[in-house]
Amino acid sequence: MTPELTDGTRRTGRVAGPVARERERDLAALRARWYDEGLYTTATVGDTVREAGRRFTGTRFIFASEQSRSVLTFPEVLAQARRAALGLRRLGVRPGDTVAVQVPNRAELVVSYFAVWLVGAVLVPVTHIYGAAEVSFILRSSRARVLIMPDAWRSIDFVDRLERMDAGPYLEKVVVIGERVPQGAVSWSELVAQDGPVPSVTGVTSDDVCAVIYTSGTTGTPKGVQHTHNSFLYELRKGELLNEARSDDRRLIPWPAGHVAGLLAVCCGLPRGMDVVLMDRWDAPLAVDLIDEFGCTLTSGTPLHVSALIRAARERGRDVSTLRFVQVGAANVPPSLVADADAAGITVARAYGSTEHPRCATSPLDAEPRQRAGTDGLPRFGDEVRIVDERMRPLPVGEQGEILTRGPSQFSGYRDARHDEKAFVTGGWFRSGDIGRLDKDGHLTVTDRMKDIIIRGGENIASKEVEDILVTHPRIRHAAVVAEPDPKYGEHVAAFVVLDGGALEPDEVRELFARHGVAPQKVPERIEVVADLPRAPSGKVRKFELRDRLRGGADPRPEESGAADG
Repeated sequence: MTPELTDGTRRTGRVAGPVARERERDLAALRARWYDEGLYTTATVGDTVREAGRRFTGTRFIFASEQSRSVLTFPEVLAQARRAALGLRRLGVRPGDTVAVQVPNRAELVVSYFAVWLVGAVLVPVTHIYGAAEVSFILRSSRARVLIMPDAWRSIDFVDRLERMDAGPYLEKVVVIGERVPQGAVSWSELVAQDGPVPSVTGVTSDDVCAVIYTSGTTGTPKGVQHTHNSFLYELRKGELLNEARSDDRRLIPWPAGHVAGLLAVCCGLPRGMDVVLMDRWDAPLAVDLIDEFGCTLTSGTPLHVSALIRAARERGRDVSTLRFVQVGAANVPPSLVADADAAGITVARAYGSTEHPRCATSPLDAEPRQRAGTDGLPRFGDEVRIVDERMRPLPVGEQGEILTRGPSQFSGYRDARHDEKAFVTGGWFRSGDIGRLDKDGHLTVTDRMKDIIIRGGENIASKEVEDILVTHPRIRHAAVVAEPDPKYGEHVAAFVVLDGGALEPDEVRELFARHGVAPQKVPERIEVVADLPRAPSGKVRKFELRDRLRGGADPRPEESGAADG
């Protein structure tokens, strides 16, 4: 349940209390430092969108699927965004209000994002694959007043999802893109019906929250990650520096824009103008066609994206030589992948970051292959990384410990401020929950995860959420979920279950998750029935034993287990 907000905290979602006050003091000191260093400015994202529309008249947004291509220039997108912004104002949206957008990678998505910022509101991007239960939680937690969504997309019926949502008391209007507009909803055409100047925004500063991005946490409850105008804009400017920007760059976007990587990629042209090619869904053959067709020079992705792209280029005989740089993260990156890309003439470099602190370690384009393949990059552009022991004491070079990060693109805190207490330590350092080490040259290597999540194709899946669904099955007494290595997706969901008799069929599990209304990616792809789970004396499941078993290590209960692969 989201705590009640105190006076003066409508835009930030903070709550009063000693932890919050200490956190605010740390934030204030860091903000002052970053202003002094010229890393922060007084501009908001809305200001930047307006300025970009005036400056970058030739910049294009290209929306691509297997069947079609559509192109809008930045001024055309901005013109539509102004109309949508006026529509949001007519719906009662005011500066500081939250607006949720669950739209696939299509023109209305970019228009909606820019419109939200033009009226000084807070954007809540929602990945289009999220089901009714997940969207309901996000709407309630973010207190979104408006939700923008299509009526349908491919096989997804969003109107049907809407009917199964429990949005809570805050949602006032739903805007539907398409022909099937439910009673009480507003059509997209009605939203953008009027033209004219957008009223000026007052009372919004660059230190206010501009976006709340939801990501899975270790507890299974999604956390709303709050980014300010300054942290978001600095990450965009940092992205320009990371890619050693050129005037002819074009970026291919394989990510859904509800994901932090997709959101940043959609907006990557704001600092200086850059064509972006948005895929409405990931398809490797289409990706190589688009690189060849539009001369894409930059992209990012998971190992899944990169390996599939290289393979598809070979099989289709497509020219992808314009692609000069690919940044890879969001999952374990095998060194062999970097070597394969180098052989194909594509510079690939690992990066480390999170929704809370995007790209806080990156490799320079001219880094040696061993550094790009064997480490997760260098902290640069104001970012800092510290390795600490369990008492938060810094460790020497080469020793493994928890990774703490700090920097100007770091989030300002969670929507539910109760999560901040465990997320931050004195000085504004963010506890990543990951384990790693720094070498003598400052390169970071991530070696393990403390967070109990599965990263499947770049998407975070909380094991507890999957476990909580599994144990609602009448024959599942206990369940433990861990990540299993997957050559295609990096990891997938593996479940160990203890049954109360009988058998368990994969179809039963799929139907169970469908009834709970969650994304199909969360359905376990491996289910192993065991007589018992390995436990510590405290009763806590020893999940490392289950992970070792999946990686070919010792079987925790070899004489008592059987398997039922799902």
